[in-house]
Amino acid sequence: MTRILTAAALGLTMLAPAAQAGPATFEQVKIDAGAALYEAECRRCHAPDSDHESYGPPLNNIVGRAAGIVEDYDYSIALEASGIVWTPAALRAWMEDNDGFMPGTKMRHVGIEDRTVQDFIIAYLTSISDVEMNQSLDK
Repeated sequence: MTRILTAAALGLTMLAPAAQAGPATFEQVKIDAGAALYEAECRRCHAPDSDHESYGPPLNNIVGRAAGIVEDYDYSIALEASGIVWTPAALRAWMEDNDGFMPGTKMRHVGIEDRTVQDFIIAYLTSISDVEMNQSLDK
């Protein structure tokens, strides 16, 4: 929890100048803060891409992707059969309480309840996702 607060505080200290500089800079600050939070909270189990080993499935291209479709990962029956698409809202619900959001999942973690931290992580995950490609795969 201390790491979350430290990373969030660091990200927030960068927000004021970025907000004045313009939307593109502000978005980059959110992505950078999200990358730091991802490293602190998610990276121990999830690689940012398939080029790195990880316990859980890699999270690149997660935004807009159907749940349970990464090849060579043994998903829980609940997640594989869920039919959900990883939208920002679904990712937020998952981060906050994955067991409540989807009972029967294999993933265990302490929920991330701080919406600002969630926003930053979602900004980072969106930055490493090809949302348009994922949406075309779902059709």
